[in-house]
Amino acid sequence: MISFEQWSKELQQELQANILNFWTEHSIDHVNGGFYGAIEQPMKLIPEADKGLVLNTRILWTFAAAYRALQVPHYLEIADRAYQYLSEYFLDPDYGGFFWMVDYQGRPSNDKKQIYGQAFAIYALSEYYLATKHQTALDLSITTYQLLEKHSYDSVYKGYVEALARDWKATDNLSLSRKDLNEKKSMNTHLHILEAYTNLYRIWPSPELTVSLTELIQVTMQHIIDLQQTRFNLFFDESWNVKGDHISYGHDIEGSWLLVEAAEVLGNDELLKEVQRTAVAMAAAVLETGVDADGGIWNEAGPNGLIDANKDWWPQAEAMVGFFNAYQLSGEQSFEQAALRSWQFIQKNLIDHTYGEWYWGVSPDGCPLPHGPKVSAWKCPYHNSRACLEMLKRVKDQALNERCTPIS
Repeated sequence: MISFEQWSKELQQELQANILNFWTEHSIDHVNGGFYGAIEQPMKLIPEADKGLVLNTRILWTFAAAYRALQVPHYLEIADRAYQYLSEYFLDPDYGGFFWMVDYQGRPSNDKKQIYGQAFAIYALSEYYLATKHQTALDLSITTYQLLEKHSYDSVYKGYVEALARDWKATDNLSLSRKDLNEKKSMNTHLHILEAYTNLYRIWPSPELTVSLTELIQVTMQHIIDLQQTRFNLFFDESWNVKGDHISYGHDIEGSWLLVEAAEVLGNDELLKEVQRTAVAMAAAVLETGVDADGGIWNEAGPNGLIDANKDWWPQAEAMVGFFNAYQLSGEQSFEQAALRSWQFIQKNLIDHTYGEWYWGVSPDGCPLPHGPKVSAWKCPYHNSRACLEMLKRVKDQALNERCTPIS
């Protein structure tokens, strides 16, 4: 085991000198504003690529969070740029909410209201408010929350539908991406609404948001988590019948710690205890079946075993946090070791020491995937920067023995 002090130094170096430095040096579109939509591997800029809502909100969240934690003025400049571009080009002036995609000049190229994307707008705007105290950002975050509750919330079966048309009316075009099922509800969207509502609750603990966040945690526990196998089901119809049988190890370990964070912020002690027990069980299931001998976690499995043995960048980042969270909750050394092994796997296999940032992923033999982009609608600085920021806080807390209280 390395010392917590050494681990902190390595995390800080990676966060600032590699991840954030890459995005400040290579992603800014000085011609058309905002940030480039795509950089292919190894460093082929696609200046006319569309610009995605997820990418831009994740950039906003990342640099707002980095500024709040580290107080580096340049990080605030990047966050300001992201906020201004989001407000000017992604915000729908007619119906509210945010376009899913704009072209390289900022014109809407996909105007549907994908709820996953709206959630990331709430998440990013609330983080920007935490960093700057700009009231307009908080107001916009609250307005977006209210639009989701008005149009996406299912008052009959609970939870939220995947997508709506630009005018918030029903659409058959529900799926988040080409790899996702075209179903009414998904784990992924609910997980990130949970994340967004948690961050908004930090600054706006209103009665209505209290109800929304409480119910969302309960819906996740009752409908989305398969408690027998302690993992997430991924897709559902509107009445929560499960569709498909894939296992996403990255989402399981990410969701385990995000659920705990949500319950902690909410402050419901009874719900928190239930969530903590479930989180440790989910982490244990991933550790038992989802981790390779090299310490990396695989992408996906099915009832008959692995169906995607690659190891993408984001599950490794989430594994480091999720396993360490389980260690803090349980005191089990195996989780601490798993978190460290995740970090060592990242250092050895995912960090691009030539061009910066992380590779999209590696194949089962450890080779970087040749066609994984460095920047895209989905390749953003959010998972890896957040993992570093989270671990810097948690390692410091653990060193001070402030958080390791085993669950009774």
